[in-house]
Amino acid sequence: MSHPVQVIAVTSGKGGVGKSNVSVNLSLALAALNRRVVLMDADLGLANIDILLGIRADKTIADVLSGECDLRDILIKGPGGIRIVPAASGVQHMASLNAQQHGAMIQAFSDLGNQLDVLVIDTAAGISDTVVSFVRAAQEVLVVVCDEPSSITDAYALIKLLNKEYGLVRFRVVANMVGNPKEGHHLFLKLSGVCERFLDLTMQYVGAVPFDENVRKAVQKQKPVIEMFPQTKASQAYRQLANKVNDWPVSSSPRGHLEFFVENLLASSMASQANATSHL
Repeated sequence: MSHPVQVIAVTSGKGGVGKSNVSVNLSLALAALNRRVVLMDADLGLANIDILLGIRADKTIADVLSGECDLRDILIKGPGGIRIVPAASGVQHMASLNAQQHGAMIQAFSDLGNQLDVLVIDTAAGISDTVVSFVRAAQEVLVVVCDEPSSITDAYALIKLLNKEYGLVRFRVVANMVGNPKEGHHLFLKLSGVCERFLDLTMQYVGAVPFDENVRKAVQKQKPVIEMFPQTKASQAYRQLANKVNDWPVSSSPRGHLEFFVENLLASSMASQANATSHL
């Protein structure tokens, strides 16, 4: 059995809130704290981690599932010592994997289990079955919101679905692209107020990342802001965020192991597919 691994799903109700930037820079900040980090691009339709980092993937998770190579073979070395699992745009639904591919997926990740401490999953935006499957399987759910009515509304829709339909009760929130810390906290209170009024769950505020022009400059250069502008406000916020994440407890029970995450992922994918079929 591999050692416990922290599995964090970074998600959002809508696109355009900077979720992938949070995933990338949080991963680098955790790596700087001597955590062995793997960042998985789980946006199976619109892979963008490779674009954000200016790297090219020759093989993806699809090649692992087809038996062409091992998971270790597709890992790309990223900046700051992180490793990246590139998205498989061809595999739209994990639920369509056959039993042999299920086994290959579980084996691939369990083989990797002793080589990492944190798995950060950058999900697609929205509430597709694939997003739900990844989020349900993770130990920690980090919801990224920004100060737009649609961001809060869509984040609430995502949290409500995960809570009501799938029983998730703990959500952590990052306010992104805010004017100041007070604005970030106010944004969290807006979201948590409506969630805690209508849903039975716990919301925790993890912090805010300020709006920072250097983030856009870094994206244009296909570099993480934390590497290109280490002293800028956003980079400082990402390091503070990583310090908090680093203190989250990691379960030493089977739930804390990578095999459990993958088995959970596949089970929830199949459940989502069965649920969709039953509604036809």
